[in-house]
Amino acid sequence: MPRIFGHIGTYRPGDTFANRLELSLCGLHRPRRAGVSGSQAEGADSIVLAGAYADDRFSEAEIIYTGSGGRDSQSGHQVTDQEMTGCNLALRRSQETGLPVRVFQRVEQNGTEVLRYEGLYRVVSHEYTRGAAGFQVFLFRLVPVV
Repeated sequence: MPRIFGHIGTYRPGDTFANRLELSLCGLHRPRRAGVSGSQAEGADSIVLAGAYADDRFSEAEIIYTGSGGRDSQSGHQVTDQEMTGCNLALRRSQETGLPVRVFQRVEQNGTEVLRYEGLYRVVSHEYTRGAAGFQVFLFRLVPVV
């Protein structure tokens, strides 16, 4: 199945989804666990802000999205520096191509956590810096597509 950059079907910003499985079954975000859907060659087609990284920031004007890697699989804590591999390369490729990325964010709605479609964003820059946990992380800056 080819990767789609942009809106899919009739899904639009504000739509909510029960979990990542639903996102995957709808074709909106393929991986059921990873926060980035994409490839090194084509770029990222979607990301999920799930609150896993202390350095993530979300506002109407921009998103600061922490790259992947360096976390302990048991505790979830950052335990080593991130590397420019895998999903981080996909995000960097999106910066190079300028193709839109679908953004989903975990939010609380009526006392239940859901994933809300925030819309289309572009990766405009990234930096490699010391994160809140004291390890080097990639911070990708995304801005809304207008």
